[in-house]
Amino acid sequence: MPELPEVETTLRAIKKFKGSLLKEAKVHNRNLRWKVVDHFEISVKDQVVESLERRAKYIIFNLSNDKKIILHLGMSGSLRIAKNNENFFIKHDHIELIFDEERIIYNDPRRFGSMHLTSDIDKHKLIKNLGPEPLSQNFNAKDFFSGCSHSKTNIKSFLMNQKNVVGIGNIYASESLFLAKIHPLKNANDLDLDACKRLVAAGKKILEQAIEVGGTTLKDFYSADGSPGYFKFKLNVYGREGEPCNKCKGTVCKTTVNQRATFFCETCQS
Repeated sequence: MPELPEVETTLRAIKKFKGSLLKEAKVHNRNLRWKVVDHFEISVKDQVVESLERRAKYIIFNLSNDKKIILHLGMSGSLRIAKNNENFFIKHDHIELIFDEERIIYNDPRRFGSMHLTSDIDKHKLIKNLGPEPLSQNFNAKDFFSGCSHSKTNIKSFLMNQKNVVGIGNIYASESLFLAKIHPLKNANDLDLDACKRLVAAGKKILEQAIEVGGTTLKDFYSADGSPGYFKFKLNVYGREGEPCNKCKGTVCKTTVNQRATFFCETCQS
């Protein structure tokens, strides 16, 4: 699944469409995770994209008629930019946003992604209950410690709960916990303030590094401009079961937390 760095990288690739006229939208398949509304095409036709932004793993197009397009890439979704005179069509191309010379194409083999239309972003069901952005000042050790102290779950589950902090998915949760030297199965309410400081700092550092190099290359992820991410070459534990730890030369272990593969070093993380 594309995580926050992949979504941020995708957003940066399409930000050049800010100020551009969205001439029309073509919906080839409405049956995504949630059905694309029937009035989508008419609502976005001939509207200027006044700005583009990201909230958690959602990309938001702010249009000149005060409508907002909310896009989630799901498990296997991606965007690509194509010239309008390039007429090749790829399997699983579901939606096209067409501008003067280029178009943004949404492709999603598994169709777990979605595209929504709203007038009030803050009240939308997918947005209203989201926690703080991890790279913002709202994600801080004091508030995170307060949340942990009232939790009855393990720290990895707590970290991946979008109500606590957004955008830290499976890969970056494992990597952040390794950097902070915290075992993923440790109870969240057992963390002291110093541990929360380490984890918040680690989460920010890992995400910033991943964004800088374009996200994590997984088999389904490419940026909208066609470039893959390269952060996979810097992973310390994720996907490295049985390999030596980069820090202590012990063995990287694997377990399952909430049906998600979780990687850690038994020696470095306690």
